[in-house]
Amino acid sequence: MRSYSFQIYKNMKSLTFLFLLCVAPILLLAQMPDQQTFLNYTLASIPEFRECLSLSNDAHFPADIEKNVQWCETKFAQRGFTSQRLDTETVPLLLVSKTSKKKNAKTVLVYLQMDGQPVDSTHWFQANPYTAVLKAEGKEGGWEAIDWSKMNPKEVNMDWRIFARSTSDAKGPVVAFLTAMDLMAENKEQLDFNVKVILDFEEELGSPHLPDAVIKYKEELAADMLIIFDGPMHISNKPTLTFGARGISTITLKVFGPLFPQHSGHYGNYVPNPGVRLSHLIASMKDDFGRVVIPGFYDGITLSEKVKATLAAVPDDEKYMNGRIGIGEPDKVADTYQQALQYPSLNVRGMLSGWVGAEVRTIIPSSATAEIDIRTVLESDPARLIELVRGQIASHDYLILDRKPTALERAKNDRICSFKAKTSYQAFRTEFDSEVGVWLDKALVKAYGESPIKIRTAGGSIPISPFVNSLNVPAVSVPTVNRDNNQHSPNENIRLGNYLNAVKTIYAIMTEPL
Repeated sequence: MRSYSFQIYKNMKSLTFLFLLCVAPILLLAQMPDQQTFLNYTLASIPEFRECLSLSNDAHFPADIEKNVQWCETKFAQRGFTSQRLDTETVPLLLVSKTSKKKNAKTVLVYLQMDGQPVDSTHWFQANPYTAVLKAEGKEGGWEAIDWSKMNPKEVNMDWRIFARSTSDAKGPVVAFLTAMDLMAENKEQLDFNVKVILDFEEELGSPHLPDAVIKYKEELAADMLIIFDGPMHISNKPTLTFGARGISTITLKVFGPLFPQHSGHYGNYVPNPGVRLSHLIASMKDDFGRVVIPGFYDGITLSEKVKATLAAVPDDEKYMNGRIGIGEPDKVADTYQQALQYPSLNVRGMLSGWVGAEVRTIIPSSATAEIDIRTVLESDPARLIELVRGQIASHDYLILDRKPTALERAKNDRICSFKAKTSYQAFRTEFDSEVGVWLDKALVKAYGESPIKIRTAGGSIPISPFVNSLNVPAVSVPTVNRDNNQHSPNENIRLGNYLNAVKTIYAIMTEPL
């Protein structure tokens, strides 16, 4: 009898285990509020979002930035965060913190950005770029303004967009974070880890004071991992994790010609044209397929079969992407878009010489300038790449200066240029199977029922390397905004569905045990 009872007990125990094994994923997903709740909180947050967007946030104007700093201090304090200004030579960084009740809790540092690109209101399709406008896509294309009163559960459409500077880059994630905190409070969710949020008010200037601040405030910023809520999602608009970003260095190259612009009739065929010479220099750096031909530029980068398989797992539709961008064929640096991002790039971001358009005149310009950016990867040393470019210019018999040439230097040298370079920040990369990577994957599976798209390296650059290199903190970006958001350009916007999912994503992460 005892043996029979024991066997029943064993069978029941096995059935219970199997039941829990089967329902565990369901129970895990059930921890998330339903979609209607997220919609309600998203709609309720819109007035606060509009208020945030109304604050001019061009970092060239510190008085405007101060208003943004104060706004953040107030709003985070309302959610139970303590704040500390981390002073720099210009405007402060703001560190806000909230401590978990859990013993020996780990610490997660969150990076958010509050400043935005300058605006040229003449190119915006609304009266004021800082006054948010709700728009729906017109029947014949374009976007048409609609009344904010339609933002109610019965009428709202997730494809509507909010147009204003910094909607996507990056006040949207800031307000989404605050909204997620509100929902956590409503649901009495307790933090399983300590949270520190660093708010950057000079990101669009390249965060020039961040590296020194990270060292100065090393103890205040200490954390076990870093999450960056910034950047656009994969073009498919599916949940995305980005495990790295390229660094950025810039070069200003100026080729000198005559002291003053000269009449092309009097001096054509006699006075060398600096615009032509600059073009020859630039052309000597890359071939017709976009590959850098400076010896050694790609040294150190080898893509293993494992890495190639990882990159191939990203569901890019390159034909669609090319059509959307408006190109027939991409450059041939690598076989695919994702592979191309694993190499350093050399880009001419602007050129200037003489006059064009209505101001055109028949002259030989006195100078020609090229602004160049180099996107670096983890395996490439930015200082070495800058020197390779300098060496390429020197190989064409140029006297290279960091200033204007003197009269004597002009008399003694046929070819003269100035060369000024700087590195804003380095590349970083975190492994997929790192603690932070596995944790974030679990959180997004909880929110969306499937594993997110994992991108090894983003093409753009973000000022995170000081945290990674100085604090030894692994970092992962969690992008939430729509890719077609016009960031840095006129008519910046955020898709309403992306804003809602930003709230959902942040809630899922902030409630995921660590």
